[in-house]
Amino acid sequence: MKTVLIKSRIKELRARYDLTQDQLADMVDVRRETIVHIERNRYNPSLTLAYLIASALKSTIDAVFTFEEK
Repeated sequence: MKTVLIKSRIKELRARYDLTQDQLADMVDVRRETIVHIERNRYNPSLTLAYLIASALKSTIDAVFTFEEK
């Protein structure tokens, strides 16, 4: 079975909209620590959470997250 690595551009996009981790977390109804772990590629979000994050950042899932097969 192939492994898929998911990387995020959340930090970069948050900066574009001048959002803190706390503000983004509040927008998508998760704890700040969840955003931290996703930004550091330590946690893969559910599809629903990925959609909510992308929407909050006025973007698409494909623009926020990249997928690499290993």
